Amino acid sequence: MTIRILLADDQALLAGTFRLLIDSAEDMTVVGIAGDGREAIELARSTTPDVVVMDIRMPGVDGLAATKEICADPALRETRVLILTTFELDEYVAQALRAGASGFLGKDVRPEELLRSIRAVAAGDALLSPTATRSLIARYLARPETRFAAADSLEVLTAREREVVTRVAEGLSNEEIAERMYLSPLTIRTHVQRAMTKVGAQNRTQLVVIAFQSGLVRVDPPR
Repeated sequence: MTIRILLADDQALLAGTFRLLIDSAEDMTVVGIAGDGREAIELARSTTPDVVVMDIRMPGVDGLAATKEICADPALRETRVLILTTFELDEYVAQALRAGASGFLGKDVRPEELLRSIRAVAAGDALLSPTATRSLIARYLARPETRFAAADSLEVLTAREREVVTRVAEGLSNEEIAERMYLSPLTIRTHVQRAMTKVGAQNRTQLVVIAFQSGLVRVDPPR
């Protein structure tokens, strides 16, 4: 199955470079390039890509606003957004999570890592760059605007679902969780999807934040 990708970046040369890289992969194809957030929204609706690789700072509608609109569109519920930016700031990561992004990477990422990340996001995995560490997540847990509705606890989950969510919050992929729990990746995916539905998470990334908010997974407060 070919992963269909929409690129959103106001730097034409950089977008062209990304297109060459992505199109060189046998399992990927670029279906469009947007130069700003508004064009990204329109192209997403007309092409329904699997993944939107979204820059943050663009003229007019920025990448975060575009991400929020794309993730809120019922017609694009299968589309995932991977934020790719030179501005790996804590506040941007927090806003990206709230907007519904499934991943966040810096533009200094290695080519093979970008391709791997696109595949992970397309498969439903959450992805944060090394800069977006657990301490970063912890820094925003106390903020009211970072909380998601109906996400104060994970008491509605079964014991197995809680174990899976814990491993998801540790940054493991479905395949890695399956290997550690001696289950199939399909079974893990089912547990993740059921957990997301029960706690009201729009995507895997929000499920991770909810796991921290609920106290299921704990981190030391940032210094």
